[in-house]
Amino acid sequence: MRHRKLSRRLTSTSEHRLALMRNQVGDLLRHGRIVTTLPKAKELRRYVERMITLAKRGDLASRRRALAFIQDKALVRKLFSEIREKYLDRPGGYTRIVRLTERRGDGALLAMIELVEEKLTFKKSKKTSERLKKMNEFIERKKKELQAKEAGKESVEQTSSQVEETVQGPKEEKVEGSNVEEAKA
Repeated sequence: MRHRKLSRRLTSTSEHRLALMRNQVGDLLRHGRIVTTLPKAKELRRYVERMITLAKRGDLASRRRALAFIQDKALVRKLFSEIREKYLDRPGGYTRIVRLTERRGDGALLAMIELVEEKLTFKKSKKTSERLKKMNEFIERKKKELQAKEAGKESVEQTSSQVEETVQGPKEEKVEGSNVEEAKA
């Protein structure tokens, strides 16, 4: 049983498998696209995505971990400069696997694995765009109502103070130490 076993057994020994992945990661990062068998491409995707994630971090420890795996200074430099800039705003999914035909000699399924080039864009559905349009209209209407209320409060306060002055007349001043009646007499 394969419980908790993550990797595929592509070749006979683990050293050979690690060397194969190192070489294929280097080739994929160097050329942008390679053709290999489908199981190798699926396993390769794990390693390439991990290397690009290390490059996105960009610190010294990440650079050393990438260099320990790839073992090519020029390629690590390219990974941490050019490739990092290309995928900095992308949260994941840096590779694409496209299935090809069977290999003629042994019938193995071939696949092309490539680095994704285009920017990440989302196509909004018609319902979503209509819903967003209605929400924006609602927000604009509420803003206008709020501005009208604030303008109305200011004008109501001004008119109420004017009405009070006309009804009461001018405000009388209190003289300290004497009554208002004595002040009038």
